[in-house]
Parts: sequence; structure tokens; C-alpha cells
Amino acid sequence: MSAGVLFDAPGPKARRRHMILTGVGVLLLAAVLWVVYKRLDDKGQFTAAMWKPFTDPELWKEYILPGLVGTLKAAFAGMIGATIFGVIFAMARMSQIKPLSWAAGVIVEFGRAVPVLLMMLFLYGALTRGGAEDIHAFIATVTALVIYNGSVVAEVIRSGVDQLPKGQREAGVAIGLTDSLTLRSILLPQAVTAMLPTLISQLVVILKDTALGYQVQYGEMLYKGKNASTIFANIVPTLIVIGTIYILLNYAISKVAVLAEKWLQNRGRVAEDSAQGGGPAGGVTAGVATVGAPGVDLAVHNKQL
Repeated sequence: MSAGVLFDAPGPKARRRHMILTGVGVLLLAAVLWVVYKRLDDKGQFTAAMWKPFTDPELWKEYILPGLVGTLKAAFAGMIGATIFGVIFAMARMSQIKPLSWAAGVIVEFGRAVPVLLMMLFLYGALTRGGAEDIHAFIATVTALVIYNGSVVAEVIRSGVDQLPKGQREAGVAIGLTDSLTLRSILLPQAVTAMLPTLISQLVVILKDTALGYQVQYGEMLYKGKNASTIFANIVPTLIVIGTIYILLNYAISKVAVLAEKWLQNRGRVAEDSAQGGGPAGGVTAGVATVGAPGVDLAVHNKQL
């Protein structure tokens, strides 16, 4: 019996084989983790003395918390910059002006193709030719994050617009809107709304990629933690603590994405109920989606009246 479009439901033998393979995989993973743990334990990395520095407020005050602040500063600046970059270049790439669309496409593809770390190193080298300062590392880190993640955001928005029904654009043109105004007032709001969970998930990538600032000596959490571990000689416990903080931050952002997705689903159901029970306006609403373009439905309705 078919369980989906691409494959059939596994039978008893296949399920048994999957369980065996899963069990073997779990055992192999447990064995690898045990070997790693044993080697680190033999070197004394899990003794109480290695974890004692974390009870000292100075460690948190001088290293962990400043590093956390540096990570959040770079992540926040990168998120804002990537969002603005993505929206601008998505609109430019979908522009009817061919030279503008071509130039935006080249920049977006360049931003997606070049590794973030390579951009950071190049920018940091260019900025520090006359002498290195702390602000140079911050600028190089944030700029590289904005270029790469902004290019990804631009592609996400463009793909969201491309997935919308063609009738959306035709409805805008039918009521006298220009192509650019149709894009801004009808297509773009709907695409951003539909892709909001994906866009929020991209924020997790930005937060994690701030750790690459370590290579340009930016004072983020990994860089500060490395300095602390050099002083207290507890590199493994320090990395475990920093990794735990990253996991908690990324989990919080992921929960925001889940809540946003649920909110959009509930909003979509309310819009559908309103369209089905709204009388004459319901037929109009079916032609132009209500989510993200509330003013357009009114315009179409008034034109028909």
C-alpha cells in the first residue's frame, strides 16, 4: 500500500532490516563516543579541577560573557544587514530592467559561491593594511555574514515569489498597478510571509557563522573561550560550555521559527474561513490572496462594485 508519492510503505522484512541497521548504527556511534570520552578522561579533561574555573565569576566576567555579547552583536548586525540586503537584491533580481536584474544576479551568485571565511579573511586583510584595530575584525565578520546570508535570503524570497500563482501578478496588473508596484504590494509580502519560517531558520546559520570571526581575531564567544582555556588549561570543558550556549541560542531561534509557522497556519485558516463565508467578497479574495496584501482585495472589490 502506497505511503507516499515517491516510495511504498516498507514490509515486515524491510522494517526488520531497518531496525537492525539502526541498532548497528547506534552501537557504532556509542563505541566512537566511548573511545573519545576515554581518551579525554585519561588526560584528565573531566576531573573536577578542570571544571572548577567555571565557579569563578572572573572567568564569566572577563571571557564568557564578553564573548557572548560579541557573538550577539555580530549576529544581530548580520541578521539586520542580511535581511535588508536580501530584500533589496531580491527585488532587483526580479526587476523588469534587464541590466539591473543581471547585475543583482551576479552579486547574489557571487555571495552564495564564495565561502564566508574566505570573505572574512579578504576583508580583514584589506581593512588592516594600515594597522589592525578591534573594529576591523567586527566589520570584516559582519560584512561577510551579510553578503553570504543576504544572498541566500534573496534567493529564498525570489523562489517564494516564483511559487506564487501567476494570477497574483495578473490581478495587480488588472487593477492598474505597475509591475514594480505589483511586486512590492502583492507578490513580495506574500512570498515573505510564506517563507518566514525558512528565513528565521537562516538566522540560526548567521548565529553559528559568527564563530568564524575567530579566524580574524574578533572577540566572539569561541575566541574569548580559547583565551580563557589557555589561562586555565581546560580546553575541552571550555568548548563544552561554549557549545552548550550555542545550542541553547540556536534552539531558542528554532522555537521562534516553529511558533512563526504555527501562527502563519492559523492566520491562513482564518483567511480561508473569511473568504468562504464572506459573501460576494469571498470570490474576490480567492483571486487575490489576503495574506500579505490586504489593500489589494479591497481595491478589486471596489472595482467590481
